[in-house]
Amino acid sequence: MKHLLIICLLCILTNSTQAQLRLPRLISNGMVLQRDTPLNIWGWAKAGEKITVRFNRKTYKTVTDATGKWQVKLPSTAAGGPYSMDIVGSTQLTVNDILMGDVWFCSGQSNMVHQLNIHDVTYANEIAKANYPQIRQFWIPTLTNLQGPQSDLPNGQWKAAVGEDVRPFSAVAYFFAKKIHQQYGIPIGIINASVGGTPIEAWMSEEGLTDFVTLKATAEKNKDTTYINSLSRRQPTHRPAPPVDLGQTGATKWYDPAYVPKGWRPINIPGYWEDQGIKDLNGVVWYRREITIPASMAGKPARVFLGRIVDADELYINGKSVGRTTYQYPQRRYAVPPDLLKAGKNVFVVRVTNMAGKGGFVPDKPYCVFAGADTVDLKGTWQYKVGTVYRPVEGVFGGGIAAQNQPTALYNAMVAPEIKFAIKGFCWYQGESNAGQPEQYRTLLPALIKNWRNQWQQGALPFLFIQLPGFMDYNYLPSESNWAILREGQLNALSVPNTAMVVAIDLGEWNDIHPDNKQGVGERLALAALKTAYHENLVSSGPLYQSAQVDGNKITISFTHVGGGLITHDGEELGEFAIAGSDKKFVWAKAKIEGDKVVVWSDEVLSPKFVRYAWADNPVNPNLYNKEGLPASPFRTDN
Repeated sequence: MKHLLIICLLCILTNSTQAQLRLPRLISNGMVLQRDTPLNIWGWAKAGEKITVRFNRKTYKTVTDATGKWQVKLPSTAAGGPYSMDIVGSTQLTVNDILMGDVWFCSGQSNMVHQLNIHDVTYANEIAKANYPQIRQFWIPTLTNLQGPQSDLPNGQWKAAVGEDVRPFSAVAYFFAKKIHQQYGIPIGIINASVGGTPIEAWMSEEGLTDFVTLKATAEKNKDTTYINSLSRRQPTHRPAPPVDLGQTGATKWYDPAYVPKGWRPINIPGYWEDQGIKDLNGVVWYRREITIPASMAGKPARVFLGRIVDADELYINGKSVGRTTYQYPQRRYAVPPDLLKAGKNVFVVRVTNMAGKGGFVPDKPYCVFAGADTVDLKGTWQYKVGTVYRPVEGVFGGGIAAQNQPTALYNAMVAPEIKFAIKGFCWYQGESNAGQPEQYRTLLPALIKNWRNQWQQGALPFLFIQLPGFMDYNYLPSESNWAILREGQLNALSVPNTAMVVAIDLGEWNDIHPDNKQGVGERLALAALKTAYHENLVSSGPLYQSAQVDGNKITISFTHVGGGLITHDGEELGEFAIAGSDKKFVWAKAKIEGDKVVVWSDEVLSPKFVRYAWADNPVNPNLYNKEGLPASPFRTDN
């Protein structure tokens, strides 16, 4: 009887909690609501409960349905605020500090995720001076759901771009919002739903995948929790014992200043160890060097820049751990406490773990320690010793799936809860994770645009997207490229009405999939918005391929978006044009600007048929621009 009573009390408490008046996370203090359009305000309460919403001196009433859901429609309101909103049922809730402005839904993978804080050196001044109380971001945490769309978020709050609160802002979205805010003086809200390393299909609803039979079948199969659990239970037929790291097992650890190094070999930083005499090693390699610190730096707080490291690392100075990173992409910037550096010799030790591919220190990045106005270079010859070698694992079956990479998983958990919230438009920065199958992106991106517009039910909302920048090794011969094919798919998506694309081919870094120049991307994105969403009469894009005309041994290329005219941004001859005959064997071509066209030819191809421009993962010098300073998009005519 006692147990039955407890169960009954728990049921009563649970039902009481579920029946309490509740708002979605988005509708909360500090929110920005979309101006000049009818607005949904919704929530949950007890079934059949009368709900009153008071906003801007007006009252709106409704009654919850049988499931406890309620919704009211507010009329269009001009930009302004702050306002408050009272929601009254059996209890009362008040939402304060509400602004009316423009709300942009910003999404994608890591380059949309990357926060100002990650780029705090490049944008230190921007962070220090940030004081934009009318620019606000709602950051959605990484969430997945394979079963179906969710109605709300577990947490999240609106933050203004003021002081330290600006650090978690998406850098691209921040510079985008700042430019629009300064242009019009209106509040700008950013809803940021982004997850690094994720494919486009994870961001689409099941309805959006209708034309993608395999992806939709996968989404359907993933709803079976028994199937998903079975993947997690699969075990390898053979797994070697965990390797022992010699640097951490002896009486004196290798990072200890008292350790006397024996058998260490020279190696250069930066550089990969596979390029310096270590063959195909996956495991742990220790780096050690005595660094001479001047007296002017001793006893002061300092920072260490260790570029980028593949894959993970931990830095020790004089035996103390001062920083660690668990994956390869972030630039290493570690704070050194003021009592650690001393005048004279200081022992720097870096423990590097690599799981696959080349391990070590990425070239062409900063490697130094600095305090105040003094800097000590860390590049040069260090000593290394292998702590452990990972043996290949044989006979391993799958150990589950990465939910965030599955079709619909991110849409269900991170997009669906927002679709009732009125917005101005979309900003999309993604594609790197689909570069392995770039042809499919030609249809996936238009499908995403259609899918989201259908879900929001606000008509053909502006959809702005960023074309992938240059990345990876430079290739000095005409070549094939998955990244170029994916960029072409992005370019073709401009055929969808009310879209705009940012060309970012010149804003990448060969050795970093997360280029540092987020301001350039964000401001070009804002230009696209000013043209597409705000209908300003301005040039918002670089030249885009329009047509090609063969005339003898030359091909003449016509463009749209020539603006004030075509130029080379560096004053040099046009580069990155290649030409081919019917055999499609491309060779570098000569090219010159003639008015608003480009004429391309090569003495090696007497009967040309096709032209390519900047067709590479990372073209060496794509220097065709318009006079407004915006670069031409890569293209080909042989598709």
